[in-house]
Amino acid sequence: MDSYIERPPMPALAHVVRTVWVHRTGEAPYLQRHLPTGGIDIHIPLGGHPRLTGPLTGPRLEVIPPRTTIVGVRFLPAAAPPLPVMLHELVDQSIGLAELWGGLADRLGEAMAEADGVERAVAALEAILLREFRSAHNVDRLVREAVAALMPWRPMEVSAVAAHVSLSESQLRRRSLHAAGLSPKVLQRTLRFQAFLALAQAGATATGRRGADGIASIAVDAGYADQAHLNRECLRLTGLTPSRLLHGDVERCACGHDHSASYLPFLATRPAGDQAPAR
Repeated sequence: MDSYIERPPMPALAHVVRTVWVHRTGEAPYLQRHLPTGGIDIHIPLGGHPRLTGPLTGPRLEVIPPRTTIVGVRFLPAAAPPLPVMLHELVDQSIGLAELWGGLADRLGEAMAEADGVERAVAALEAILLREFRSAHNVDRLVREAVAALMPWRPMEVSAVAAHVSLSESQLRRRSLHAAGLSPKVLQRTLRFQAFLALAQAGATATGRRGADGIASIAVDAGYADQAHLNRECLRLTGLTPSRLLHGDVERCACGHDHSASYLPFLATRPAGDQAPAR
């Protein structure tokens, strides 16, 4: 039976890692639709070779073989581990981690394959990431600050974000492409859609500030002008309508997977006045 579990990272990695996840496939192949998140993912099939998925601007489909266990880590935007290339060079790509980390990627795969159980494999992954981040000196703190300002709910214009971090718009765009792989505007659109998915996953009740009840109001809560705006962006980013993406229930995700650990950063930044109890 297919299963997917997420959990928060260890506290020492919480400033760079959004979630750690484990995906187990059953007796049949599984078609995975990877969606843009604003960050990168590292996937380690136990007994296989680690891969890195760069920042996505649209959906990427992957067929996962039967009886496969993959441990993954999803990074926050502009919070990738040390890499020998700029993030914009990895946009919409999935490549072997050994091409970027060399022998370290092989040692990571071996350590996780030899671990006694999935939890120890996760611990081995987090230990290596913690060591790599402690030795890193390439964090662009201004871009990280800009990412925080681009988070959804009450979005700022990109020009205002640039002024907020004391950069020109062109400087912010260049540094964002290097550190996050995406321009500020593309990143803002991606984070807004993640906010919508966070509300749908949580089954959050719409505040009803504008628009009709249900999906139209939730779309407005996430920062869209209306439901049609959400529909266009959903097709652009996922290749599906909101209803198809959420398996028929546009007000509560019915995919059967618990993504609460991944979407917690988005719900945590929602202004207190917008908070409404989950249904």
